[in-house]
Amino acid sequence: MAERSEDPPDVESGSLRRTRRVAAPAVIRTDREVISAELALTIFRQMIRTRALEERSIKMSKSGEAYFWIGGPGEEAFNVCLGLQVHKGFGPAFDYLHLHYRNAGIMLAMGMPMLDHVRQLAMRWTDPHSKGRNFVGHYAVKAWNVVPVTSVIEVQFAMAPGTALVQKRHGLKNPAEAEGITVVVGGEAGTAEGDFESCLNWTTRPDRELPVLMMVTNNRFGISTDFQKVSSESRIASRAIPYGIRSETVDGNDPVVIWNALDRAMRYCRRERKPFLLEAMVSRMHGHSSSSGAQRIWDESDPLAGFEQKLLDSGAIDVPVIKAMKEEAKAEADAAVVEAMKEPEPTREDVEKFTYAPSEVDAVYPKDYTGLPGA
Repeated sequence: MAERSEDPPDVESGSLRRTRRVAAPAVIRTDREVISAELALTIFRQMIRTRALEERSIKMSKSGEAYFWIGGPGEEAFNVCLGLQVHKGFGPAFDYLHLHYRNAGIMLAMGMPMLDHVRQLAMRWTDPHSKGRNFVGHYAVKAWNVVPVTSVIEVQFAMAPGTALVQKRHGLKNPAEAEGITVVVGGEAGTAEGDFESCLNWTTRPDRELPVLMMVTNNRFGISTDFQKVSSESRIASRAIPYGIRSETVDGNDPVVIWNALDRAMRYCRRERKPFLLEAMVSRMHGHSSSSGAQRIWDESDPLAGFEQKLLDSGAIDVPVIKAMKEEAKAEADAAVVEAMKEPEPTREDVEKFTYAPSEVDAVYPKDYTGLPGA
């Protein structure tokens, strides 16, 4: 008979049940889906870090340390699992990422320091993504093929076929490097835009299919509109049917489920060089952005709490370790804010920097060009 644990519930979450002390498992399971316990703990730690960063970011927007917040609390499972599976690098042999502004967890899982996210949120000149001149979550990392994120809804779906076309051609010339795919992420409300339909169309032209993994994180709300009141379809994935695109709708709040769904979809795109549409049902725990107050919505399912309990019940982790992970992540986020707030802001004089590339007209209009770094 297994011995009952004397560990108290985590006082911070207030939701952990006492569990029986069992031997550490080799795998974590949801129905027929399985991941290793080691991978599960890696995902869990990254989910904790992402949540800590999001919560500290919301606090910044309310304290005046930042002007505006938008992010993805409730999408940590999806974002982290995607970030850990990306084939990261530069050029068409690697994955291209067309993200939107709820993907902090993807970037953290890929290796972005919290500080770089906070620098953009605080609008600091040291922000590596936009030099403090864009909203938070608008990442741009050339070395990782992260295409600049835009505030304009869903235009990333119209751009994705472009990078995928380059990858398809690259693979024909270099068969050994034919595994790079284009990954594009958006919300369900944006699928009403023509850009989404353009992606479905351009990736499925006969004999010209493109390796695009289209992912829709469906939190059932636009900015303030209920999805069920604006769409006759219950599943976004159904829109793939007329185009002959393979698709799947899964629980994006369960890391075990979403990890395997992403693995299946990526393998298909890499092998077949064709598109796939994956719809992940997720939560929106703090509303759309700070413009709506970013208050906690308590009837939204919390993927972090759910996975935490699953790991406890399986014996893969215990309460003291969870508490230590959360404290470490909170300290990391707090330290990032302290560092960023000491750094300089952009100035009026540098507003045009990084806007124009060198060209032959510089000699004709020398005062209208500020140049690239060192130019």
